Amino acid sequence: MSVPLVIAHRGASALRPEHTLVAYDKAIDDGADFIEPDLVMTRDGVLVARHDNALGDTTDVAAHPGFAARRTTRTIDGEILTDWFVEDFSMAELATLRARERLPRLRSTAFDGQYAIPTFDSIVALVERRSLGRSRPLGLIPEIKHSSHHHACGLDPEQALLDAIARHAFLRCAPLGVQSFEVGNLQRLAARIAAWPNVFLVQLVGAPADVPADRRLAGDMAHTYASMLTPPGLAAIARYAKVLAPPSRMVVPLDANGALGGPTPLVAAAHAAGLAVHAWTLRPENAFLPPALRCGGDDSTCCEPGAMAEARALAAAGVDAVFTDDPGLVVRAFARMA
Repeated sequence: MSVPLVIAHRGASALRPEHTLVAYDKAIDDGADFIEPDLVMTRDGVLVARHDNALGDTTDVAAHPGFAARRTTRTIDGEILTDWFVEDFSMAELATLRARERLPRLRSTAFDGQYAIPTFDSIVALVERRSLGRSRPLGLIPEIKHSSHHHACGLDPEQALLDAIARHAFLRCAPLGVQSFEVGNLQRLAARIAAWPNVFLVQLVGAPADVPADRRLAGDMAHTYASMLTPPGLAAIARYAKVLAPPSRMVVPLDANGALGGPTPLVAAAHAAGLAVHAWTLRPENAFLPPALRCGGDDSTCCEPGAMAEARALAAAGVDAVFTDDPGLVVRAFARMA
């Protein structure tokens, strides 16, 4: 059995504030194969790393009186949100903010207020520097967030990413995956990345009944994620992408007792269609683990045995990579399988 690759989900986000250079650096120290930055765009067209375009939960924006009037309500991918949004800030303004922990009830807030929001260029520079002297470079696997919303705002994250690839020689040789929960943007990118054999596309899928945002905006409510996981759907994905990225429960579901059940046929079906499988997301705290794998303590307790057991179950199911908030823990889990 081959050992899956380890993808640092938002960096080592169980240990440092997500999407900060220190979180990515910690993930590399802990043995991650890929760094995953989620990308959104500033008003002046700079790609930056945030899980979504809302700033309230992960930065100190609320503490900046000068930005109080920027708080607004808008519809993002069909959801009405009131917050501060990245696309309303210039890069210079965004640089004045500092990151804070998204999950303060579960994770340490000791690093709040210390780190800036990184640009994609700064992340590339970090990964390139940390790749020096290695037998193979570290990989990057950015996710384009809210593509349709950005385009509606007059921004083009796909073109910005292509421009970054043209600008950084490292991105034309290191493993580089481009992810999205939307479909059309990946389909449009397929022909445009063909000249770079190191670049591959990753189709993320959500809950079975959900519809990709771009399909929903087009009125195509029949195009659910479930429909994309049928044999014809997987074959269609394989025409533009190399990887399917489903939630882990689509690969290893829970049984009636809250324990890990047997694997579903999804990995085999995806492999038969020519797609690798990257499962998301392994998190070490009790709050996220299957009930039968939790340790004593409260929701915030980091349960290393349970998290390792879940990681090994996904590996046994045949996935090619796993996303995790704690890369070091998963690296140790996989090392025990060797």
